[in-house]
Amino acid sequence: MSGDARIPLPLLAGAALLFLLSLALPWTSLDALFARDPSLGWAVLVQLRLPRAVLALVYGATLGASGAAAQALFANPLASPDLTGTTSGAALGAVVTAYLLALTSPLALALGAVAGAFGALFLLLALAGPRAETATLLLAGLAISALAGALTTLALALAPSPFAFYDAYEWLMGSLVDRSLAQAAFAAVPAFAVVLLLARLRPALDSLTLGEEVAEAFGHDIARLRLWIVCLTALGVGACVAICGAIGFVGLVAPIFARRLTRGHPGRAVLPAALIGGALLLAADLVTRLAPLGRTLPIGVVTALLGAPFFLSLVVGMRWRLGR
Repeated sequence: MSGDARIPLPLLAGAALLFLLSLALPWTSLDALFARDPSLGWAVLVQLRLPRAVLALVYGATLGASGAAAQALFANPLASPDLTGTTSGAALGAVVTAYLLALTSPLALALGAVAGAFGALFLLLALAGPRAETATLLLAGLAISALAGALTTLALALAPSPFAFYDAYEWLMGSLVDRSLAQAAFAAVPAFAVVLLLARLRPALDSLTLGEEVAEAFGHDIARLRLWIVCLTALGVGACVAICGAIGFVGLVAPIFARRLTRGHPGRAVLPAALIGGALLLAADLVTRLAPLGRTLPIGVVTALLGAPFFLSLVVGMRWRLGR
């Protein structure tokens, strides 16, 4: 890997520390289990906390890398899987697969979620175009998210099970609780491949900052690049949504911080954005676990509470820079 695409060591160390904290905290409960029954303590560590930490890192990395690629493709800092409707489309595909088609295997759910993410991304490209302005991108993304949300609610209302809404609520808000190592591995394999493949698109993504004509003059096939980004984003986000539900704003925040580390180069920001996304989701999961509320919050609620003010500050900052 070339030096300009290298991940800063402090960033790597911070993500590793958060991963270890995710395994260890809250220490009082884990320490009590080890003191009373070491075998039970190891079981809790390996079977409950390890899958949760792995999924947080994997899902966050996928959202971060996908957001960095989307922002480069659309030349827009507000492009992210949740704001472009990708996450909502993936959730719709998974809900239709589980509650209308009654296919609940991990593979079936993943295929349904990937199909929904594909549909949302292709619809966005059709509505907004590949180099959408901010207002057009936001309007198209909001329209797709609203449509996917309405269709998700309709699918749950039409489901044969009268408890479909209750069963799907926590999952739709995003949850890492009670996931297995097998599920973590199922999400990690495609996510790892997606992050690496998106990182390999670095030269083409960087050339897009000069415009599509210049990028094509450098020998990059823009139509193929667009297809690669759509397919990889749909695959990575769909696989994670099928396991953990919809989690927003990580794919928006992580690439913006990553570009500051890479001096604004979108292609070089893919790997740092993946690591920042994983760290953000690990930190959010620690908040859900340690918040003194008497119960665990859905992780999607925490990321929304943290990400929504950041998103609003971006919109206000863009208006201020444009003098409006």
